[in-house]
Amino acid sequence: MPTHEARTVSISIERDWREVYEYASVPQNFARWASGLGSGLERSGEDWTAQGPEGPIRIRFSPPNEFGVLDHVVTLAPGVEILIPLRVTANGSGSEVALTLFRLPGMTAEKFAADADWVQRDLEKLRALLETQRKPTGPT
Repeated sequence: MPTHEARTVSISIERDWREVYEYASVPQNFARWASGLGSGLERSGEDWTAQGPEGPIRIRFSPPNEFGVLDHVVTLAPGVEILIPLRVTANGSGSEVALTLFRLPGMTAEKFAADADWVQRDLEKLRALLETQRKPTGPT
């Protein structure tokens, strides 16, 4: 498999990284900030399903961990999986949330840039949620 062009989009959040991870690691909370995962996120065994922009998708989230890893694999169709590396790390008294995008075969430069912009908007929404709420916990 060839190496793909990659771009990491990140944002600083004025909340302790453990609080950001605690909130962002709950799949039900993704609907509040991660519009790229589609709508109607529901548990389906070990995975989750949702209605993506181009049809149904399956999502497998990384298990809870102490390292701030929020990776997930999105299955668009049988055999079509996209790894989404997502990390929360300490940044002083706050945190840094970083998502890496890969430019897939056949993806235009314009679509890749649009996806990066979409991720930036989603991360800004996460920041707004976490910086304005006192202490968000659990699914909402």
